[in-house]
Order: sequence, then C-alpha cells, then structure tokens
Amino acid sequence: MRIVLAGVLGGIAMFVWMSIAHMATPLAYTGISKIGDEAAVGTALTKAIPKSGLYFFPWVDPKDPDAMKKEDALRKTGPSGILIYHPPGHVVEMVHQLLHEFLKELVQSLIAAFLLSLTVLASYFARTGFVTLIGVFASLGADTSYFIWYGFPLSYTLAQIVIGVVGALAAGLVIAALVKPRPA
Repeated sequence: MRIVLAGVLGGIAMFVWMSIAHMATPLAYTGISKIGDEAAVGTALTKAIPKSGLYFFPWVDPKDPDAMKKEDALRKTGPSGILIYHPPGHVVEMVHQLLHEFLKELVQSLIAAFLLSLTVLASYFARTGFVTLIGVFASLGADTSYFIWYGFPLSYTLAQIVIGVVGALAAGLVIAALVKPRPA
C-alpha cells in the first residue's frame, strides 16, 4: 500500500511540476517557431490534407527499394519536415488532455515506486537519485530520438529533457520519502 501511495503522491508532484513548466516557464515553447504567412499555409494545408494525422514530407513509399535515393533527391529540390495536423473544427478538450497527462505521470510514478521498492538503497538522496535516473533514461530515450531522426531543434530537445528530468526529480523527492529500502 505504501508503494501505491508513493506512486500516487509522486504522480501528483510530477503533474504539478509539469504544469508549472508548461504554464510559467518558457521551456514548453523553447525551439518552436511561428510559421510565416500562416493564413496562406493554413489554406494550403486545409486543401491538401483531409484529416488529422502525423505527416512526413516528402513522402516516399518505404517499401520501394529505391526509397532512400528518391527521398534524397526530393530533399535536394524541395522542403522536408514532419507535421502534426488537425483540420478546421478540431476542438481541444483541455480537461481530457490534462487528465491523460496526469494518468501518464501517475503510471510513471507507480512504476518508479515499484522499481525503487526492489532496491536496497539506504539513503533518501540515493533513492531520490534512483527515481531521477529513471527520468533521465526515459527522457533521453524519447526526446533525443526525435532530435536524431526527425530533426527536432536541439533547444526544444534539451528543454523537453529538462522538463522530464525535473519531473522525475519532483516525483523522486516524494517517492523516496515513502518507499524505504528492503532488507538486504
């Protein structure tokens, strides 16, 4: 029961930090730029893309044996990128998004609390560090891949890693106080 309580309270601590990071710091928008002539781009996108989705361009069929060669040729003469698109009328349900974000952080914290319960780390700082390193592992695994494979800006990538690691630290501070070491 102590592990579940630690996970729930750690999830709340992480959610509070994530909220602060996104609403009261520039971290959430670091590396994100405004599109020039947004109205014209929006009109073109609305005509070209019928539904919400994740799009890569230039698009080349990945099953084509010459896909890499064709993509390289297209990139030399035209733009390339990745786009998350929603057509006009897409409604953002902030309550649902916040609930899903909290549930994600709750699951992360429950996993961290469970993993910490399997250790014999005696000091509070070692236990906090353990949970924080789980966050480092997760943030490097996801955010760095977007930088490597999709060209996300380095500033954006680093800001997202900071948000994730500090979130893990916030959870770790709470979880480490409640999850004590198992006997050796």
